[in-house]
Amino acid sequence: MKKGKKALILGLVLLMVLSLVVVGCGKKEEPQSGQTPAPAPEKPAPFKVGLVFDVGGRGDLSFNDAAYAGLERAQQEFGDRIQVKYLEPSGGGENREQLLRLLAEDKYDLIFGVGFMFTDHIAKVSKEFPNTKFGLIDGFIDGLTEASNVSALLFKEHEGSFLVGAAAGLKTASDTVGFVGGMKIPLIEKFEAGYIAGAKYVNPKVKVVSDYIGTTGEAFKDPVKGKELTLKQIKSGADIIYHASGASGIGVIEAVTAQKKLAIGVDSDQSLTAKEEQRPYILTSMLKRVDEAVYETIRVAINNEFKGGYTVFGVAENGVGYATNQYNEAMLKDISDKLEELKAKIISGEIQVPADKQELAEFEKSLPKN
Repeated sequence: MKKGKKALILGLVLLMVLSLVVVGCGKKEEPQSGQTPAPAPEKPAPFKVGLVFDVGGRGDLSFNDAAYAGLERAQQEFGDRIQVKYLEPSGGGENREQLLRLLAEDKYDLIFGVGFMFTDHIAKVSKEFPNTKFGLIDGFIDGLTEASNVSALLFKEHEGSFLVGAAAGLKTASDTVGFVGGMKIPLIEKFEAGYIAGAKYVNPKVKVVSDYIGTTGEAFKDPVKGKELTLKQIKSGADIIYHASGASGIGVIEAVTAQKKLAIGVDSDQSLTAKEEQRPYILTSMLKRVDEAVYETIRVAINNEFKGGYTVFGVAENGVGYATNQYNEAMLKDISDKLEELKAKIISGEIQVPADKQELAEFEKSLPKN
């Protein structure tokens, strides 16, 4: 065989060998017969958060809406890591306990009761469902510890009310201001005591007229009565009225708008939710950061950092305060420095704000006489 022909044959053999190597290297390894691919890791189940509103429900432009804002913020921030559900009680709130139990039976991990009227119900249901966590807004259950499955979320409403009371005392032209409370109970009397203290601290001549809508939970959803009491106070000379009455405050704001007087809202910044024609007549609002309390409780719970016991939100914790916005900044401009000075004195402890009528009486004794 000639050398040229041998070289050609050898070249063809080498080419075939290289082809087989390339094909072999590129071939994918198939699973052995009977072997199934490893399953993808399961997505963790969402953390379930339930919330039961107080009477007045969502849309009260005040207390309940503040709680909902906290729930909504958590839902936006944590996305599909959480699953939320909110329920509204019947007209008089008789089924609060039933709704709490319904959520617990549906394996909700964290359940909120919005308002002090849930206190007894959460105390009971939390014992029946020890593996469920509960957030009690404005209620106090004795004997809670960090190991408890209930976190009581409390506020120093009297401190925030002192600041808006000072605003009223500084801005009144008639030296008469008013307070409209919802249900006559110690909690709402904290608002009243702080408000009176703040007004009299800055204006020794001021007179405060107070009225309450009722003695049951219905008092927080009676705007007709709220309007009636406000008109009565205006007739007696009040030119600024602060309400702590939930949805009943809608009537308070309607009355001051009609009479061209001023209102002070509560819980939420009510200038932001009021009708356009009402905004010029809302001096400010006492902010009670229920939204922050709800959000923060969800955040720590979803991160396995939930602690039972008591969490108190005051001026120092930015849990209460007064609202400033584009609608009222001009009205507050001449007194804002004074309000900030009072805020600093509360934080430092120089001003001890009274939380009830007895403490208010002692506080008034310490004030300069007319």
